[in-house]
Amino acid sequence: MIPVILSGGSGTRLWPLSRGQYPKQFLPLVSERTMIQETVLRLNGLKHIKPPIAVCNEDHRFMLAEQMWEIGVKPASIILEPVGKNTAPAVAMAALSVASDDVLLILPADHVIADCAAFHQAVIAADTLARQGQLVTFGIVPTQPEIGYGYIQRSQSQQGEAFKVAAFVEKPDAETAQRYIDSGDFYWNSGMFAFKAGVYLDELAKFNPEMLKVCREALQSAQQDLDFTRIGKDIFSTCPADSIDYAVMEKTANAVVIPLDAGWNDVGSWTALWEVTPKDDAGNAVFGDVLAVDTENSYLYSKDKLVAAIGVQDLVIVETDDALLVASKDKVQEVKAIVDFLKSQKRSEADLHRKVYRPWGHYDSVDNGERHQTKRILVKPGAKLSLQKHHHRAEHWIIVKGTALVTKGDQQILLAENESIYIPLGTVHCLENPGVIPLEMVEVQSGSYLGEDDIVRFQDQYGRV
Repeated sequence: MIPVILSGGSGTRLWPLSRGQYPKQFLPLVSERTMIQETVLRLNGLKHIKPPIAVCNEDHRFMLAEQMWEIGVKPASIILEPVGKNTAPAVAMAALSVASDDVLLILPADHVIADCAAFHQAVIAADTLARQGQLVTFGIVPTQPEIGYGYIQRSQSQQGEAFKVAAFVEKPDAETAQRYIDSGDFYWNSGMFAFKAGVYLDELAKFNPEMLKVCREALQSAQQDLDFTRIGKDIFSTCPADSIDYAVMEKTANAVVIPLDAGWNDVGSWTALWEVTPKDDAGNAVFGDVLAVDTENSYLYSKDKLVAAIGVQDLVIVETDDALLVASKDKVQEVKAIVDFLKSQKRSEADLHRKVYRPWGHYDSVDNGERHQTKRILVKPGAKLSLQKHHHRAEHWIIVKGTALVTKGDQQILLAENESIYIPLGTVHCLENPGVIPLEMVEVQSGSYLGEDDIVRFQDQYGRV
């Protein structure tokens, strides 16, 4: 069985922690591990599990690769989507890259599953059914009449631990959701699946041949870039966008559902995250430097500053470097409207944190004005930034920790702690960490334009030229 990890999605409902360039699947929200790391580690203990295939947005490729490296996992491949087209094309490309008889286990990267033993039991049952030609979905045994999920209706026809699927239904209103719960024949739609690669592709050929045609052409013309399979944007942009549910599962005659009662949660909102997080005696989930007085049933998160809450209840308070969210727990679904507004105003807080991660390390914009900007920069051991120049800004670098090998025009200069260098406007330059400890430095930029797009790259080991 080959896991296919789907790491797309922006997680906007968990803003300001989750953002476009750093979405929730790459954050440690419920443990010390990130959600995508937990998704992969959850498979430990299952027999005959092969290295995973990951499908992700190309903007997230280095984050994904590094987080897999941190847990000692080397994916069989990392397929980069130039544009999001939902889950059906993503899975099609994974299916096209393996043997027809290989069983794929489709796992979104942002779910919480508390009971791994129950999850393993369901996966083992799904593997058996998939090898018999069934397309298996996992239906979550509902704990309440939830209106935020789609549902799967089972038939009375049973096959081992699974039932034939009678119907997939949209998110219901409260009265309909209660009726679903009372009947005992409905499950929450988890978005997890298992099937043979060839069976999925055969069904996709029946119901959406254009999608399969574009995915096949896109994969055939893909380029290998380091550890990544880079799909061509021109071809893939023409692909129809659809979910596995709509494209295949609702139409096939071979869909079965395995009930799964394993403490599942898709962490789709701050309230959902509060539900799966350990709490104090007053029902508060608390992270960071927080002082809670006469406060109940709240989610309180501090990244840098002291957060003090007095005499409140049922609130979400989240403090980050550059944003503060205060919301009632029953209004957290409206966080997406805040993100949409930020995007309409072209504000960076919609997509970027103050700290921005790059394949070579990260930078933190600590101060800026009309003609200057100051950053704290960390370069990982052995990492090297691109050979580049800027048309509108000069830079002054001060080494705080470690050693820097600087290319400045035709010179190479080795700098140690407390040394500095000036890079004039228009000068071709490069920064490298030749040491075995992280390089930390302060960069002061000055000029008429300080945007990240003022860069001309000549050489780059990360394929960004």
